[in-house]
Amino acid sequence: MKPLTLKTQKMQAHIDSDGIGWIIFNHPERHNALSLEMWQGLTDILTHYADQPKVRAAIMRGAGGKAFISGADISEFETKRANAEQKEQYGAVAGAANLALARFEKPLIAMIEGYCIGGGLATALAADLRFATPDARFGIPAARLGLGYEYEGIAKLARIVGPSRARDILFSARFLEAQEARDMGLVNAIVNRSDIDAEVAEYARGISANAPLTLKAAKAALNAWERGGRETDLDRVRTLVDACFDSNDYREGRRAFREKRPPVFKGR
Repeated sequence: MKPLTLKTQKMQAHIDSDGIGWIIFNHPERHNALSLEMWQGLTDILTHYADQPKVRAAIMRGAGGKAFISGADISEFETKRANAEQKEQYGAVAGAANLALARFEKPLIAMIEGYCIGGGLATALAADLRFATPDARFGIPAARLGLGYEYEGIAKLARIVGPSRARDILFSARFLEAQEARDMGLVNAIVNRSDIDAEVAEYARGISANAPLTLKAAKAALNAWERGGRETDLDRVRTLVDACFDSNDYREGRRAFREKRPPVFKGR
């Protein structure tokens, strides 16, 4: 379980023995507020995990237990995001990270403890599944800061909770408690703090035991549906589905079923 070597200590990553890649936002003194170097670190981690066959699923979490991500690091705004030009430069780095999240083809889980605010919520929404503690709080306070919120984040929010609830979240800039977030589908499950580490890891282990090519095809199909079923996306899904049927894993799945044993999938 050797940690990845990164250019910043504000991000941490390691791959455990079950093939789960951990992504840790490690800026607890600022409630894991996202800095420019953290955006770059996230891109580096996701790129590494995408290229590692041994990584079957990934989990994102915040260090310190008080926040998943509390938003952007406002202390940088005066030096790195003070005008339109700097906003473009900042946006290029953050945009690369968001693109890496969008293109990550393996199951991605967000484990949310405490605050999940602004860019933190956008990052959590990029995950396939979200588990939260009962004390988790969610919100997008952009309207209180004068920030413009990018289309992709708003569209993702609206697809998950519906446009009416998205308007409420964005216009009011209020914070939502975990149960309300669960009721509107913003999170998949609420898990007690004492249990969340074990339950999320166990869930991820279950995913990692399944056929990687099948998961890849399923995630691509769901993403294609979210984007309106564009023909290029659908062609990609068809190719991935065909790869499943031509794979050794499909043969292994059939053999394991006949032999009444758990299958051992290799991702090929």
